[in-house]
Amino acid sequence: QVQLVESGGGLVQAGGSLRLSCAASGRTFSNYAMGWFRQAPGKERESVAVINWSAGTTRYADSVKGRFTISREKAKNTVYLQMNSLKPEDTAVYYCAARPAPAYGLGLTGFGSWGQGTQVTVSA
Repeated sequence: QVQLVESGGGLVQAGGSLRLSCAASGRTFSNYAMGWFRQAPGKERESVAVINWSAGTTRYADSVKGRFTISREKAKNTVYLQMNSLKPEDTAVYYCAARPAPAYGLGLTGFGSWGQGTQVTVSA
């Protein structure tokens, strides 16, 4: 059973930075993809960034390219999302998710394990 616990959300002014963490447990993640997704009020959940655990290859949504960086620390079974130059439109609940196979795109398909989410609020 995969367990994912997010942390690091909060309130920040536009232009600021936050780093989200996702502590993963319950499996060996060598063949997994891990992703960060977000959902704003009244909107559908959308992909933010994905990383393949073994190879470290990454994908980003166009809206966050150049501002966000996804990474993983294998020794700690932790995935990070470094968010810089935050904008009010980045405000959402951010979720970490795991997929038991590599991902080659940004789709939600196959991401069956989810964390509880962490709120990120960016004020203008």
